[in-house]
Amino acid sequence: MNTVSQWKSTLPKIPMGSVWLLNDLSEYRGKQELFTRQSPQRLKALREHALIESAVCSNRIEGVEVDQKRIGTVLFGKGHLQDRDEEEVRGYQQALSWIHSGGTAIPLSVETILKLHATTRPNIWDSGCFKKDDGEIIEKHPDGRVTLRFKPLSAAETPKALETLCTDLQRLLRDGEVPPLLLLAAFNLDFLCIHPFRDGNGRVSRLLLLLLMYHLGFEAGRYISLERIIEQSKERYYDTLRDSSQGWHEAEHNPWPYINYLLYTIKELYQEFEERYENMALPFGEKTKTVLNAINSFPGDFHITELQKRCPEVSIDLIRKVLGRMKKDGEILCKGRGKLARWSLLGNR
Repeated sequence: MNTVSQWKSTLPKIPMGSVWLLNDLSEYRGKQELFTRQSPQRLKALREHALIESAVCSNRIEGVEVDQKRIGTVLFGKGHLQDRDEEEVRGYQQALSWIHSGGTAIPLSVETILKLHATTRPNIWDSGCFKKDDGEIIEKHPDGRVTLRFKPLSAAETPKALETLCTDLQRLLRDGEVPPLLLLAAFNLDFLCIHPFRDGNGRVSRLLLLLLMYHLGFEAGRYISLERIIEQSKERYYDTLRDSSQGWHEAEHNPWPYINYLLYTIKELYQEFEERYENMALPFGEKTKTVLNAINSFPGDFHITELQKRCPEVSIDLIRKVLGRMKKDGEILCKGRGKLARWSLLGNR
């Protein structure tokens, strides 16, 4: 609302630090396409691990935990759940699976937000419902003191505010004048300041963050747990949220501490994605398959150095071996010699 709505009339003055983060993320998004196109088996293992970490970590941020020995049963079993915490962890996993499978087909709307809340808070009297009473977000200090951290929007104002937030975001995304990742972070800040539910706001905000990332083409959250990275920087998460929410009601707040925190968190997500991808051993035979897939992806002639760039984890010796075999079998043609030689598939060109 207040951040996103401000940007409808006045475009933000983007700090240089934010510009650098946006540029870095643009580069990572380009690499993402290379990874996801070539090695589905490697990504499958990452995806399964990330699903577990995300469900556990996002709930643990809110103080909801399950016995480590029960995690497999809670997330993938069909047996009886033992307590409320297990129900919420399974609910988060189900919401996450919906986002992973639905992706861009899931609209960013109030209905989607209510469904995510209902799924993550199953069998609760107000699951999928806006808060009925006004409240305050308090902070408990180690010395026993309790202070007011933030006073969210009133219950009466919440439904309209959330509808306006979704509408304003869609409009700004269509206009294209504000970088989409900034809108993603601003939306997340405004959602948390509205605080539409009695409980479960943090978990829904993280699911919405992933959903918006998928809408914008940032897919690394499928393979690395964004929730775990946020949990590891939990103090910074709360500090920047507190800093950026001061003066929010009057539209006099500074959104950049929290926006930059989220941008840097997404950058960390991509750094880990790249590192994990490169360090995982390819299954036997998949390197050859990777080279073949890359060859078939070229629309026309290609140079061996171009092929290397599409197969960064495959040695040049194996690439040459695959090309030599295909040439011998009459599947590919070599044009020229030495460093200037170019290759072309036969039959499809």
